[in-house]
Amino acid sequence: MGKILVSGLLNLETTAKIRGFPINYYPIDFDFFGVNSTLSGVAFNLAKALTTLGDTVDLTSLVGRDLTARMFIEEIGKMGIRNDLIQQKMNETPSSVVLYDESGRRQIYCDLKNIQETSYDFSEQIVDEADAVAACNINFSRPLLEMAKSKNKLIATDVHVLSNIDDDYNKQFMEYADILFLSDENIPYSKHDFIRNLGARYHNSVIILGMGASGALLHLPHQNILVEKPAFRIDNVVNTVGAGDALFSAYLHYHLKGYSPEDALDRAQLFAALKIRAKGAAEGFVTEDEIEEKLKSAAR
Repeated sequence: MGKILVSGLLNLETTAKIRGFPINYYPIDFDFFGVNSTLSGVAFNLAKALTTLGDTVDLTSLVGRDLTARMFIEEIGKMGIRNDLIQQKMNETPSSVVLYDESGRRQIYCDLKNIQETSYDFSEQIVDEADAVAACNINFSRPLLEMAKSKNKLIATDVHVLSNIDDDYNKQFMEYADILFLSDENIPYSKHDFIRNLGARYHNSVIILGMGASGALLHLPHQNILVEKPAFRIDNVVNTVGAGDALFSAYLHYHLKGYSPEDALDRAQLFAALKIRAKGAAEGFVTEDEIEEKLKSAAR
């Protein structure tokens, strides 16, 4: 299995089940077992998913000097991941609230505290030891991009919601990424044209556009290949939060194992589909063996 350096956000996530969107005002509602708080954040989600799939992970992130940070450090150690790479340089750890309805739709409120103004001290050694770098699009990951590129490491990133291929905030991440992920949630024109324009601009090796229940688009710019893959049909969907992180991590896992882009995406889509039967973003991950078994009967 591969050794992957993950750099990104850790946050305490509270999920709350609601009656539906839009939300009508009422002073209080009682939904027993409908509100849950868990450790989450893109980097935590990726690290947990990759570990479940059998990869070795180094996890770099910034947290506060608070109870949430101590919970993260303890849990990361329990996962078999070294926790000395988590730097406590802020007063408070980021947090988020996710509202979701019975159909799995979600609305996220994310409080990053002052993480965007705080730097991380990366060491050369952890980059040297990595087979790939999963650099989440948060400011403290930017120096890692240059370090990883100078060492010819495979770089994967997810810029999440994007509406402009020249987006100032995400431009550096897109320029450095060998594997680029994004969502279709805010694309202003044809998805096929948008993803082709990205490839023409940044010359990534692989671009994957997640489209939720509609599936995913796979673009290989160097081969001029564009393939649309429908989603797997899975019952008992609870909450779609974290589906993109699951898709990203599983694709990277299978890519490093030498699977073709299409076969890697098939397995990543199934991994993400099975994951959304759980409430939290860092819950519901399955193993490689479960993926292979489900592939025998899974329908699109």
